[in-house]
Amino acid sequence: MEAIKTTLLENLGGTHGLASADQAFSLDDVPDLSGKVALVTGGSEGIGFGCTHTLIKHNISKLFILSMRKEVFEEAQKAIDEEFGEGTSKKIIWLQCDLSDWDACTKIAREITDQTDRLDIVLNNAARGIMTQQFAATNGIDLHMAGNHFGHVVLTSHLLPLLKKTAETGSTVRIVNMASNAHQNAPPDVAFASVDELQKDYGPVAQYGRSKLATLLYSKYLARHLTAAHPKILINATHPGIVDTAQTNVHIHEAYPLLGYGMSVGLKPFRKTQFEGCVSMMYAGTACEDSGLYITPPKTVEEGSPQANDMEMAERLMKLTRQVVDEKTGAGKKGCPLTDY
Repeated sequence: MEAIKTTLLENLGGTHGLASADQAFSLDDVPDLSGKVALVTGGSEGIGFGCTHTLIKHNISKLFILSMRKEVFEEAQKAIDEEFGEGTSKKIIWLQCDLSDWDACTKIAREITDQTDRLDIVLNNAARGIMTQQFAATNGIDLHMAGNHFGHVVLTSHLLPLLKKTAETGSTVRIVNMASNAHQNAPPDVAFASVDELQKDYGPVAQYGRSKLATLLYSKYLARHLTAAHPKILINATHPGIVDTAQTNVHIHEAYPLLGYGMSVGLKPFRKTQFEGCVSMMYAGTACEDSGLYITPPKTVEEGSPQANDMEMAERLMKLTRQVVDEKTGAGKKGCPLTDY
């Protein structure tokens, strides 16, 4: 019975009221964020906008949003000003960024560093969903891995000096990576041992699952290495649940033109709203005091799959990540190889 309740809490809408006291967390529990600076990738829509809205509501002083389409950001900007008052969106700095373009991620990190002397919260939320295999235009790597994993690693790695500087003031810095229970759908033979393996087409569900497994492993890797050296920097991964977003309404049909209606129409009444879907990420990003966890809604800590706890695989993944980024961007040849913690 407890397992059924947990499954409902983690995945379906309207269920957070079932949470026990130690699992309960709502967006109203987010603390005052005055004086803090945050970054949200994909913060213009869906779960990312839920995070943006919550950060603004709780008085974030400055907010960087990274997303692809200006018109979508402008809609979010308008919604913020309509709800919180004209000019509120001036707290937001929008930066256009394709996370599968690693040179662009490096450039954006520098732009952020030039515009703030602190960064307290990093919410790595943006992701390619359950879609067919494609390849990144700039580096030729599988698009799920190029954006969902590699892009966030490059971005976060180049922000580390700023994050460490913020932590050195005594402030708690929180990095949150959006994983998913779909990491359990990663192929059983995944090893993150070679570029050839990265380029395999496992099908839409497994392709997405593999990228989310990488997200979880990266989070645990960072917690092992970064938090150990900088205890005020906390890194956690989260699962949002099955959420009413463009991924579940539109993008699912790219991979499954007909079967996708089971998700976009059949499950629609049961999906979490974007605000329910951002609860675990907002807990991890503003209130959690631990590092290296996998947090599901509202704030339930789960172990994840055996693969997600394989730290040898995590080390192998990050070795491959550094190798691929250095080769594709030329960073290693320029004498500035990627430093990830």
